[in-house]
Amino acid sequence: MKIVIKVGTSTLTGKDGLLNIKYISDFSENIVKLQKDKHKFLIVSSGAISAGRSRLNVNIKPITLREKQAYAAVGQPLVMNAYSDAFLRHGKIAAQILLTRYDFEKRVQYINVRNTLNTLIENDVIPIINENDSVAVEEINFGDNDTLAALVAAAIGADKLIIFTDVDGFYGGHLSKPHIIPEIETVTEQIESFASVKSSNGTGTGGMKTKLIAAKIAVSSGIDTIITNGQKLNLLKDIVSGCRAGTIIKAKQRYLKAKKSWIAFSKKSKGTVFVDTKAADVLVSRGKSLLAAGIKKVNGNFKRGDAVTISNIDTNKDFARGLINYDSETVERIKGRKTSDIKKIADVVEEEVIHCDNLVIL
Repeated sequence: MKIVIKVGTSTLTGKDGLLNIKYISDFSENIVKLQKDKHKFLIVSSGAISAGRSRLNVNIKPITLREKQAYAAVGQPLVMNAYSDAFLRHGKIAAQILLTRYDFEKRVQYINVRNTLNTLIENDVIPIINENDSVAVEEINFGDNDTLAALVAAAIGADKLIIFTDVDGFYGGHLSKPHIIPEIETVTEQIESFASVKSSNGTGTGGMKTKLIAAKIAVSSGIDTIITNGQKLNLLKDIVSGCRAGTIIKAKQRYLKAKKSWIAFSKKSKGTVFVDTKAADVLVSRGKSLLAAGIKKVNGNFKRGDAVTISNIDTNKDFARGLINYDSETVERIKGRKTSDIKKIADVVEEEVIHCDNLVIL
C-alpha cells in the first residue's frame, strides 16, 4: 500500500518553534515498523520556516516573502537532518525532495516527479517532501503543504492520504458543542462551513479549510483521506490497517484517472471560458467536446495547451477544466461560431476548442 502522510508545522514543532526531535524519532520508528508489512511511505513535511526562524533567534513570525525564503533556507537542512538521523538509526534511508507548482504544471516534469518518487519507494527509501520555499514565488507556490500532499498522492496513485493535525479529526456541529465527524462521504457546503481558517496554535499556513481542499483533490483521484491527530502515533497502525481514527473522507467510486487528475488539479488554470446552460448540460451529461459555438465569453490570457476553467454563464459556477486548443485571442474571435466558419478566422483549425479526452468535469 502506498501512503502519503502530511505533517504540519504545529505537529512537528513546539511552542518555541524548535523541531521536536523526540516526535520525529517516534514518528520515524512507527513508519519503519509499518514498512515491514510492505507498506510504502512518503512524508510531506512542513517546519522549515519555523525551524529556521528559531535557529536565527527571530521571535516575530515572518511577513515578507524574502523573510520566509531566508528562514526556509536555514531551516530546511535542519528538518532534513532530523528525519535522516531518525531513519538512519533504524537502518533506513530518507531522501529530500523539494518541489514547486512548476514541477506539476508541465507534463514532462510531472512524470519525472512521479517516476522519481515511485523509484525511491520501490527501493525502500522514504521521500521527505516539502515545497521549495526558498525559491517559490506566488506564481509557482502551492500555498500550503496540504495541497502539495494531495497532489503528490494523486501523482503516485497512493492508496491513502493521512493528514496529521493538532486536533482529533474534523469537527462539525454548533460552535458551542462541536463533535468529530467520523466519516464524510461528500464534502458539501455544510461541511465546508464547519472549516476554520487557521491552525489552533497559529503556526501553520492553513486550518481545516485547506485540509478539505486537499481531501477533495485526493478523493476525486480515488484516494481515501484521513484527518487525525498527529500526536497520537499509536493510531497510525490502526489507520493503515483500515480501522477508524479521526475523520475519513471516502474516495469517490468513480474517480479520475491519472491524466485527468493532472488536468483537474495539478495544472493552474490560466483563464475561463463561459458557456450557457445548454452547452454545460451537453458537456456534463453526454461527455462531449467543447465547441466554439457553445462559448459565450472569455476571460484571461492563455496559450494553446494551457488549462482553463469552464463556467456556466447562467449560474456563474465553475464545473469543468480542460486543455485548450486555441489561445485566448483566437477563442475570443471564434466564440459562438460554427466549426465550418473557424477556417475563415483562425490560422490553426481544430474541430474542438477542448477535446473530451482533455476535459474533466469537476
